Parts: sequence; structure tokens; C-alpha cells
Amino acid sequence: MGSLGTIITAAVTPFAGDGSVDEQAFVALLEHLAANGSDGVVVCGTTGEASTLTDAEHLRVVELAVNERPQGLKVIAGVGSNDTRHAVSLTAAASALGVDGLLSVNPYYNRPSRAGVIAHYREITKAADKPILLYNIPQRTGSDMDNELLAELGQLDHIIGVKQSNTDNLALIDGLELYAGNDEDFTTVLDLGGAGGISVASHIVGPELRRLVDEPEQRADIFHDLQQVFETLSIAPLAVSTKAALNLMGIEAGRPRLPYVELNDNELQELRLMLETRGLLAGAAR
Repeated sequence: MGSLGTIITAAVTPFAGDGSVDEQAFVALLEHLAANGSDGVVVCGTTGEASTLTDAEHLRVVELAVNERPQGLKVIAGVGSNDTRHAVSLTAAASALGVDGLLSVNPYYNRPSRAGVIAHYREITKAADKPILLYNIPQRTGSDMDNELLAELGQLDHIIGVKQSNTDNLALIDGLELYAGNDEDFTTVLDLGGAGGISVASHIVGPELRRLVDEPEQRADIFHDLQQVFETLSIAPLAVSTKAALNLMGIEAGRPRLPYVELNDNELQELRLMLETRGLLAGAAR
């Protein structure tokens, strides 16, 4: 088990009808996740639509998570930015709010050199007094942090692990806890002896993911059974499909913010059928 937990949910951010953060729904979501297998949550990450949040909204969500979380639930704040000064500011502010950890993606879009990435994280670690997870997701950032670079970054103060979303890089690295960044890689990381996974599907099938951890002899069969869930959630950006699934389950998650749009009728029907098959629709016998 990783120091921040084994099953960490990359939580959505519920929005009210007027587009504002729905604080009551967010607190209820934390309770749902804690009751269904999550050891912790990442708030204000990609699935939390952090790129659409103002800094005030971002830090308010972090504050809510820290203050209102169910007992024992770890809170990890997304604090990444492609502007080092901004990343440092978010890192310091989230640390001061009392989070258990920080998730910091490498700079996206501007794609700095290797030396620039190291300098970026060196500045971030100066602003932190909490454990930091690196976040490698080249399909979004446009650049990959290879395992040699990750190992070098792991020598910096406070950096304890990596959320690895590049399947080709899945490997244990000395000095770093390995977290799967994709649900499809969760069992591979567990089998490697990694720390766990930062999951989206855990919003929907948290108990089954917990069984993947607790019942290694059944892991292959459980994982096979979950493929339909992973595939169906991937019909749209995960924040969109996960919010739709939660709403269908009777857990208020609201609508996504532009540039995300809601599922179309065909996508929604596909999602509904998956949930119905698993007995997860609101009102279904569990």
C-alpha cells in the first residue's frame, strides 16, 4: 500500500445549475467514495476539470475536501501548471490548507527541455512541505518524462512517487511509489508491486477495485469483468462520462463545463445499459 493509499479516486468537481461549484454535492461525493473503497482522492485534477476552475474555486475545493472529508480519507491536491510561478503558488497554497499530498504534472504545451523540467520541479519542491506525486501523461502534456528522468526527479525533496499514465513506462523506480494513471493498468501495477492506482472508475465500481487489491488470486477474473466499465466510460472525456454515470446512479454530479459537453443520446444510452447490467442505476436493487 502506498503512503497515500492504494485506491485513490481522481474526483470529479460537481457543478450546480448556474455553473458554480456545488459544494454540497462535492461533500456528498467524498462520502460516497470513502464508503466504496477509496483510500484517498485527488481533487482539482484532470477529471476534476481543474483547467476550468479559477484559482479561488480551485483552492476552495481543496479546502472543502480537507475540512469535510470522511475520517481517514487522504486528500491530494492537483497543483500542476505550465507556468512555474503559478504551479509554485498553487503548491504553497494547497500545502497551507492541510492536504496530505500534491499531484504535479510536468509543464504542458510549452514543452520545456529536460533541464527545464528539472528546474520547474526544483522550484515546486521549495514551496512544498507535503509529499509530491509526479504526473506523467504525455498524451496531454505533449512530452514524456522517461523513467531515467523520473528517477532523477525522485532525488528532490518531497517527491515520493509518480502517477504513470504512459503504459510503455510502467516499471518500478527506486525511491518512487508507482501509481497507475489508467484504470486499465491498475492490475499490472499491483502485480509489479506498485503502490496502487489513481482511478476514475472507482467512482462507479469502487468495491470491485478494492477486491482487485484484497483478492489477488481472483484479480484476473475481476479485472476481466471490469473491462466493459472501462470501455464504456471511455466513450467521452472521463469527466463527462463519469458525471453522467454518477447522475444515473442517483449521485449528484451536475454538468461539465465548456469546452466539455454532455453525452449525446446514443452515448448516454450506452452508459445506461452498462450501469443497468451491473445493477447500478438509481433505484435498482443492489
